[in-house]
Order: sequence, then structure tokens, then C-alpha cells
Amino acid sequence: MSPADIAFIYSLTALGVGVILAAAGLGSALGWGLICSKYLEGIARQPEMRPQLLGQMLFTGGLMEAFPMIVLGISMWFVFANPFIGAAQSAIGG
Repeated sequence: MSPADIAFIYSLTALGVGVILAAAGLGSALGWGLICSKYLEGIARQPEMRPQLLGQMLFTGGLMEAFPMIVLGISMWFVFANPFIGAAQSAIGG
């Protein structure tokens, strides 16, 4: 396997990781927007429920924020311990 092939695999992996992280960030932003809008709707409908809704919103937001961190961890694995290099070398046979 030539160094150019390895560089090509790393460049495509970096491009894929960038797209994956952008999608995770967009999903997180949209999720926070939906969570906060529903929180404000709930307060508008029942103002006396504000403390309970705040706790629920923060808990749900914390669970939703875990997704981009998991994606970041998987992306770091792809960047630093690229599994595609070993697969390409075994497929080529050298």
C-alpha cells in the first residue's frame, strides 16, 4: 500500500468525521430548541408547574447532550485509530 493510498484513506475519514460531527451538532441544537420551546409552552399553559418543568427540561437536555459527546468519542477513534487502514491493507493483501 503506497503512502498516497494511506493519505487518501485518512483524508476521506477526516471528511466523514467532519460531516458526522456537524450532523451531531445540528441535531443537538435542534433538540435544545425543541426542548426549550416545549418548556415555554408548558409554562404558558400551567405557570404553577414551572419548577417541575425546569427539572424535566434540564434532565432531558442533559440526556440529549450526551449524544454529541458519544459521537465525538467515536469520531476520535476513527481519526486516531483508523480501522479503515487495516481493512484496506488486509483487502489488498499487503
